[in-house]
Amino acid sequence: MRALIQRVTEARVTIAGETVGAIGPGLMVLVCAMQGDPDDAPEKLAARVAKLRIFRDEAGKMNRSVQDIGGAALVVSQFTLAADTRTGNRPGFSTAEGPARGETLYLRFADALRDLGLTVETGRFGADMQVALVNDGPVTIWMDSTDRT
Repeated sequence: MRALIQRVTEARVTIAGETVGAIGPGLMVLVCAMQGDPDDAPEKLAARVAKLRIFRDEAGKMNRSVQDIGGAALVVSQFTLAADTRTGNRPGFSTAEGPARGETLYLRFADALRDLGLTVETGRFGADMQVALVNDGPVTIWMDSTDRT
C-alpha cells in the first residue's frame, strides 16, 4: 500500500457539496492499495503512520506522533498514487489494486488506525471527492508498505 501523509491543522472531504469527513489537527492520509499487497499491509502501514514522528515537541523538533498529540486522521482513497509516469504524457494506473480488494484494504487501513486509538474520518471509496486541507509546515511524507518489513 502507498500513503501520502500530510501534517494538517484541519482537513475535510466533501462529495457533491456535502462534508463527509473532517478533522482538526492531525494527518491527512491519501491511500492506495497496490497489486500484490500482502494481506497484512493495511495493519502494518497503519502502525507506521500512527507512530510517524512529524509533530513538534516543546523544543520545536519533529518528535511527536499523531498518537502523542491526540490528533485525528482523515483517510481518503486515491488510486492515482499508483501513477506510472515513466513513459508518455498520460499516467498509467495498472499497478493499482482492483476496486473490490482496493476498497477492502482501504477500509481495513482506516479500521487499523481506529484500533490504534485514533479518531478517523474517511472519504467514500470510488467517489468524486473534493479535499480541502491546511498543510502545517508544510510537512508531506510519502510512505510505501513495501519499504520496510
